[in-house]
Amino acid sequence: MPSESNEWAVLDELLGLVPETVESAADQQFAFYGRCSTEDNQDPESSYRWQRGNAEKFVSEASIVADYFDIGQSRSVPWHRRREAARLLADLKNPARGWTAIVVGEGTRCWFGNQFSLVAPRLQAHGVEVWVPELGGRFDPRNVTHSMMVSMLGGLSESERQHVQQRTRASMDAQVLNEGRHQGGHPPYGYIVVDGPPHPNPNRASDGLKLRIPSLDVSTAPVVQRIFRDYLAGRGDKAIAIALNREGVPCPSAHRPEQNRHRAKDGWQAGTVAAILQNPRYTGYAVFGRWTKHEELLDPDDAAAGNVTRFRRSPTHRIIRSKNPAHPAIISVEIFTQAQLLRRQRAGGGNRTRAKLERNRASSGLRPYLLSGLVRCAGCSRKMQAELVRDAVYYRCRAKTIAPAVRSCKTTPGQ
Repeated sequence: MPSESNEWAVLDELLGLVPETVESAADQQFAFYGRCSTEDNQDPESSYRWQRGNAEKFVSEASIVADYFDIGQSRSVPWHRRREAARLLADLKNPARGWTAIVVGEGTRCWFGNQFSLVAPRLQAHGVEVWVPELGGRFDPRNVTHSMMVSMLGGLSESERQHVQQRTRASMDAQVLNEGRHQGGHPPYGYIVVDGPPHPNPNRASDGLKLRIPSLDVSTAPVVQRIFRDYLAGRGDKAIAIALNREGVPCPSAHRPEQNRHRAKDGWQAGTVAAILQNPRYTGYAVFGRWTKHEELLDPDDAAAGNVTRFRRSPTHRIIRSKNPAHPAIISVEIFTQAQLLRRQRAGGGNRTRAKLERNRASSGLRPYLLSGLVRCAGCSRKMQAELVRDAVYYRCRAKTIAPAVRSCKTTPGQ
């Protein structure tokens, strides 16, 4: 006879009923997932250790048999576009993956906005549970409270990210304004970055870290001075670029190819000269925030695909300049000011001419450059440049402005 404590045991077995049991992680094999972003100067090693430690304490009775840890990935990036998270999702389809559940060290680091609602169904379809410390156990899709809590975690993650960005930007602005501190990144053409005084943060100074400061590049600083001198003498951006190419002066991407792997290294261009003429850092003052990051949908018709980061020019109120000189000047503030006034004067005339051209186009009904960016030169494979000649659209190779040493175009330049 069954005892009183299990009098339903036989009947439950006959009816196929499964009584409620207390959740336990002991019979699970876990995969750990974590994420670390380097935006706010996080240390990947220490970040991994404390997240992994939290996960181990949370499922103390079970073992973690696999690790997936993304480094340098913003939490706003969807899982399928993160390297390690995408590998985890791919391993779901492998029956021999070796784990039956996923545990995270902190939910707000792993999911952002509505990402959990997009990932959880894929995990459930393969019979994989998700254990989240903020829930106190595994996520139960039938539990309305759990669904509400993970939605709140996504919102908290989004809010935390915005606060981190605002605090980091405010701190960097203050450092530039008051100290003229170099905020990282490649130095402008004409400068190199060298070690400066010990880092003001005691912990980093104890590790031997020093501030990085721009210093003059003796081989390229005279080229910057020449560009300003020629521009003030009446030469345009394109004319200066052509002259530098004819003389064989290496362009910025050719001078430091390790810093410009994405560039073609095919000589000076008018845009390169224009960028130098408009960079106020050549005056010796630190300037920060001229470009800002903006997130746009990767696919406007599919919000779940996530965002991509684009750089745009900042409004003037977002640009910060140091109170005092921060590094050696290549040109004086007076020369830079003269160049900007001359540039505005030339642009003013260009705008009026462009306005007339737009009126003429509207009246004559000219077609736009329909093949712009699609036609390439048969000799060098570069994109052809669209031009309007006597009310007709022509496409020509832009090899005329490319350095002779790298031209490699079999056709006559400009044809």
